[in-house]
Amino acid sequence: MREVNLSGLDLNLLPALEALLRRRNVTQAAGDVGLSQPAMSRALARLRDVLGDPLLVRGARGLVLTPRAEVLLPAVIAALLDVKALFQGPTFNPATAERTIRLAASDAQTVLIAPKLAALLKAEAPGLDLRFEPYGRDVVARMTDGRLDFAFALSSTPLPPGAVSFKVVEDRLALVMRRGHPLTDKKWHLADYASVDHVGISLQDDGISELDARLAAKGISRRVSLTTPHFTAALAAVGASDAVTTVSRAFAAHFADHFGLEYRDPPFDDIKLDMVLVASALRARDPLLNWVANKVKEAAQSGPQASRPAN
Repeated sequence: MREVNLSGLDLNLLPALEALLRRRNVTQAAGDVGLSQPAMSRALARLRDVLGDPLLVRGARGLVLTPRAEVLLPAVIAALLDVKALFQGPTFNPATAERTIRLAASDAQTVLIAPKLAALLKAEAPGLDLRFEPYGRDVVARMTDGRLDFAFALSSTPLPPGAVSFKVVEDRLALVMRRGHPLTDKKWHLADYASVDHVGISLQDDGISELDARLAAKGISRRVSLTTPHFTAALAAVGASDAVTTVSRAFAAHFADHFGLEYRDPPFDDIKLDMVLVASALRARDPLLNWVANKVKEAAQSGPQASRPAN
C-alpha cells in the first residue's frame, strides 16, 4: 500500500465528500456546505480524480454510490467527527446548538416520549429540531450512512454490527382486550393464545414476530386476524372487537380509558420490555447526540406510565 502525502491533499474536500455521499445529489450537497452548484461539481471532479473512482454514478432514480463510495461514507463521517472534536473540544452548548435530530420510531414512542422530549429541547436546546421517521427495511443502512441518528428498539433486539445502545426505560408486556370481553375474568394460560383472534403489529413488514417465536417454542400458534404498523390502531381495533393484542403496558395504560380496554400481565415467564435507543458507533461519538440520548431517557422516564396495577 502506497503512503499518502497529506501535504499534497486538499482536506477542504472532506466536507464536500461527506455531503455528496450522504445526499447523493450535487445541488443539495452544495447547499449543505455553502458552495454553489458549479463549485460542488468541480469538487466532485477533483474527488473523483484524487480517489480514482467515480463515487456517484447515474442510476434509475438519480445518483447512486459506487461500491468504493459505500465503503468510504462511514469512514468520512468518522473522520469529520474526529476533526471537529479536535478543534471544538468535547463539550458543546445546547442553548446555541442547531441541528435536526432524526429518530426511527413507532407511534408508541411518538405518543409516550415525543411530547416531553420536545418540551425539554424547547427549554434547553431551542435550536434542535426533532424528526420522527418510520422504520422501514433500510433502517440499518440509514443509520450507517448518517441519514438517521437513532432508532428505538427493545433491549432483546440483536444490534447490527458496529451499533451501540442506550437504555431508555423499563416497561413490561401487557395482554390487552376490550372491557367486557368474554375472557376478561379468566386466568390466562399460554394455550389460550390459540383460542382467540389477535391484532399484530408489524413495523417493518418482515414477517418476524418475537411473540410468535415465544409461542412456537411452546408448540402454540395464534391466529392474527389483523396486522397494522401502528400500535394505536391495534388498540383501537381491540377496543372494538373480541380480538386481543400484546403490547407495552405503559402504552396500553395510556389509551385504556380512551378505547375502553382492560390489560393484565400475559402468561409468560418473562414479561420485561425494556426499551433502548440505538445509534451507530460513529454517531455515539458525537457529544451532542450523547446529550440528546440522555434527554430521551429523561423524557421517557418522566412521561406517561402505566397508572393502574395489572388485573
